[in-house]
Formats: sequence, C-alpha cells, structure tokens
Amino acid sequence: MGAGIASVLAKAGIEVELIDVTPEAADSGLASAREMIDDSVARGRITPGDGQAAKRSIKPLAAIADATPRPRLAIEAVPERFELKTETLAAAERLEPSLLATNTSGISIDDLAGGLSDPSRFIGMHFFNPVPAIGLVEVVLGSATSEEARAAAIGIIGEIGKEAVVVKDAPGFASSRLGIVLGLEAIRMVEQEVAAPEDIDRAMVLGYRHPVGPLRLTDMIGLDVRLDIARNLEAHYGDRFAPPPLLEQMVAEGRLGKKSGRGFYRW
Repeated sequence: MGAGIASVLAKAGIEVELIDVTPEAADSGLASAREMIDDSVARGRITPGDGQAAKRSIKPLAAIADATPRPRLAIEAVPERFELKTETLAAAERLEPSLLATNTSGISIDDLAGGLSDPSRFIGMHFFNPVPAIGLVEVVLGSATSEEARAAAIGIIGEIGKEAVVVKDAPGFASSRLGIVLGLEAIRMVEQEVAAPEDIDRAMVLGYRHPVGPLRLTDMIGLDVRLDIARNLEAHYGDRFAPPPLLEQMVAEGRLGKKSGRGFYRW
C-alpha cells in the first residue's frame, strides 16, 4: 500500500519520501512504486517523460527520523496492528507535518489519536488496493479532526486525481465493513466447497460488475491483513465478523496471497 500511495503522489508531481524499516525494504518499496509508474506509462495514462519525473520524485528512507521535517503530509501505511500504528504515528507527528494521516482500513481514528499531541491535524485517508487503479479514497473524520485538516485531505485527494467519500469514525468505517463481509462469506463458500475460488470471483465480476472478485482481492490485500481486520471488527460488532477457520489456517501456513506467492491463487 505504501508503494502504491507513493506512486500516485509522485505521478501528481509531489515529492515523496518512502520510509520502511530497513534500507533493503525501502529499496524494495521504491522498486514496487517504480513498477506501478511504468505500468501507468505502458497503459498510456501518463507520458514516458512524466513517468521518469515521477520515479525521480520518490526517495527511499530507512527511518522516520531521517525524513524531512514539517512535510505537507505524512501518511502512515503500516500493517493493521494497533500498537504498531500508534508507535509509527507518534514518530511521524514529531516531524510536525501539516496533515497527519493513517491509511487504516478499520481501526478507530479516535483510538489511534489517543497518543498524539495534536489530534486536530490527524485524519483517516483510506486508499484502496491496487492504489493506482482505484479512484476512491475514504476520508475518516475523528472527533478532534479540524475542518482545515478535512479540507486539506480532500484537496490532496483531488490533486492526485481521485475522489473522496467522507465518513465518521466507526470501526470498519463504510467500505471495510461492507467489503470484509463479502470477502469473509466468499472464504466460507470455499471452505464449504460451494464453488472454486475462480468461479466465485467470476460470478461477482460478471454478475455484479466488480472490477475484481473478493478472493483475488483478498490475495492482493493479504490474507493476514484481512484476518487482522476481521478480528478487529469481530471485537466491536460480534460474531458476524468472525474469521472463517480456513482464513486462520491459510495465514498460519504462510499462504498470505500475492506477497507470499500463494493464497487462493498462485502468483
């Protein structure tokens, strides 16, 4: 997700610092972002010259402390684990960004804001995978989010050629609550041998005009990420969000989807 977000910001002419936990991880993220930019060039969405400029606009870093102070925007896009997110956000806030955002797909904005000194500048900016292809960003308002932060987030989303939907803070927001229900039910159908993953996905693509089926999307997002989201929503809303045993089994076996080479599909 971080690489995808970096690629769309860079294509809009914004200078980006892409931060990960090691130099090798940061370089890997840079390579992924450049591949996404090259794909946009190949599809004719941007010119080769703009693609080269975008790739030059992304700088990999291995520590938040090495980032340029007082950026226009800092976006946290680490895995859906509360302690990791709050630790990362606290470090990012020390850079004194004008706008601090989390890319969480389901954790409460107010809960994440608890460790921040100025939650008025904090907002949810939930991008969708694959970031370059999906034209939506969900803007999530915490109880302390200022009108200035709301306007700044919507402005940046428009600047990168995407559209914003604004929702109030609630676990799962709007999109994840709906999307995870579909994904979990599709996994239960595989578990019960109702149909093969390919046929379940084909039904949603052809019958409901989804751009990608729920099981292929789960592979793209990461089964471990989907499991974290399901467990978080189960804690708030009860058994209807309980993860299927098949999902827990596949994560335990390391079948995480695209990033591990195998999930419901082989990659």
